Amino acid sequence: MGIKKRNKINAEFSMSSLTDIIFLLLIFFMLTSSLVQINMELPVSDAKTVAPSDISVMITRSGEMTLNSKKTSLRALKGQISTLLQTMENRKNATITIIAEKDVPWSKTTDIVRVANALNCRAIIATQPSN
Repeated sequence: MGIKKRNKINAEFSMSSLTDIIFLLLIFFMLTSSLVQINMELPVSDAKTVAPSDISVMITRSGEMTLNSKKTSLRALKGQISTLLQTMENRKNATITIIAEKDVPWSKTTDIVRVANALNCRAIIATQPSN
């Protein structure tokens, strides 16, 4: 009876362990990036032109929000802006000006930008004039 030798080396590389590690790293960075908060000061501008403002949203440090000088909340903001847009003549070029105090978290500003994007409006951030 002939005994066969097995000296063939398997040259395949198992990618399953590598994809598991990459997937775990992806989940780790996704979870930790949501915990990091970016605090930014509003930009300073030396522009002399004033952008047209159809709708103004102001955010205070305490989290109070006003829409055209009337108190509102983030939940009600989308509906209120939508009704304002329906009464406007120039809906396509409607601009929402975001006026945020210096220490307002950037996430609150981006919430208003998301509302503007959902309603197909332009959103601009009011800046401080440079001295």
